[in-house]
Amino acid sequence: MASNRALGYSTTQISLHWIIAALVLFQLLFGESMTRVIRAQARGTIVSSADGSMGTAHYWAGIAVLLLVLLRLALRVAFGTPRPAGASALLVRLAGAAHWLFYALLLLVPLTGLLAYYFSDPFGDIHELGKPAFIILIGLHAAGALYHHFLLKNGTLRRMLVPAR
Repeated sequence: MASNRALGYSTTQISLHWIIAALVLFQLLFGESMTRVIRAQARGTIVSSADGSMGTAHYWAGIAVLLLVLLRLALRVAFGTPRPAGASALLVRLAGAAHWLFYALLLLVPLTGLLAYYFSDPFGDIHELGKPAFIILIGLHAAGALYHHFLLKNGTLRRMLVPAR
């Protein structure tokens, strides 16, 4: 695996990246239903069936994100990551910081959501801060990937699309 590590990511690592990305996008787009469910429960009012279904989906998608990111971190520890492709030391550090911020958010946001759901509302306030943080970080991440692809032309984006051989 050491030679693959230098070239790119495995099929499993790439699949996890895109599955987690899709789940996070789902959460960002439809997470407000969970807020309506929680508010309805607090007021003792009936929640719409659509919000109830989407709230349930939000809950389980969050659990899935949490479990999948734990698997992704285990693979990262076990197999490492490819070496940076032709980027300056500053860009390598920025990319590293962005990746660890993603991991922190991918762990903390679902955990605070669970804590809010089962224990107390203040965790919900913390949980809701994840949305703008994710949006900013996703924008920076996408911009960085496009910068590497179109300006540096160093194959960084391709490594997250095509498994190492």
